[in-house]
Amino acid sequence: MLRAAVAVVVPVLALAACGTASPKAAPTLASSHAAKASASPTPSPTPSPTPKPKKHRRRAHAAHTSPAASQSSSGGSGSGGGAPSASGCQSTFVPAYFYASNIWDQAISTRPDPTVMLLNVDNGVGTSPLSHFQSLVRQAQAAGITVLGYSSTEYGARSISSVESEINDYKSWYGVNGIFLDLTQGTSGEFSYYQTLSNYVRSKISGGIVWLNPGAYPEPSFMSIANVVMVFEGSYSAYLSDQVPSWISQYSPSQFANVVHDTPQSDLASAINLSRQRRAGHLFVTDLSASGNPYGALPSYWSQEASAVPNGC
Repeated sequence: MLRAAVAVVVPVLALAACGTASPKAAPTLASSHAAKASASPTPSPTPSPTPKPKKHRRRAHAAHTSPAASQSSSGGSGSGGGAPSASGCQSTFVPAYFYASNIWDQAISTRPDPTVMLLNVDNGVGTSPLSHFQSLVRQAQAAGITVLGYSSTEYGARSISSVESEINDYKSWYGVNGIFLDLTQGTSGEFSYYQTLSNYVRSKISGGIVWLNPGAYPEPSFMSIANVVMVFEGSYSAYLSDQVPSWISQYSPSQFANVVHDTPQSDLASAINLSRQRRAGHLFVTDLSASGNPYGALPSYWSQEASAVPNGC
């Protein structure tokens, strides 16, 4: 799902001079999914005083559709792919992959406010704690928002010890409520890898919450590992034809998240309605494009979305 996180590198002098200034490039979720088989990480740029985007591998949704998806049907606009209608609470969440305090303030002060914000400091936790983000996390939590730290697993290729170290830093530096594990491999061979990380999060963070982001429907067994699984991250046009497996009816909508970018305002209502039919209890829709940084700010229609999404809460 959110798959191309960009670094927010904040020079010490810059922080001292302008505590809330926004860098030119904000971190992004890994957006869209180009075929993993032929994908490779985009090299990080040479460090410079001005942060520049760092992108991860991208992959196509079909790359990790589980065998169970063979029982699914296409989710066209209006049918929801034949998946049972969602029941229960649906709410917004925010990939907070931006630095600027005013954007955080906008999200936090929204009513109804998002239930979850994903904190991405520097394509991960960074090298040292930043008071800027510490303050923003406290502000969000005081408003009742759950804050999750971002950590990429590189499709299970990153060492468990490296991810565990990042989990420790997120907890000690920012007091997060849990971890969002990005670039998740949702096939059975990696089950034990993610089970280990999930257990670690819960051993280190009291009441620790775990989100996984395969960006497509994983093997159903992965639903036992996480509190929430991000089963779609892509454009609105791709959302219309996404394959929805029948096994989702066995789980609560609160266990699924969708991210839909490149969504014109005229299609916002359609995207929301479709997400409900697909049992997505957590939703983020944006008009920003994956050709740039779809998570560098809130969508232009954020207030409308924040009012329209909450349902049954």
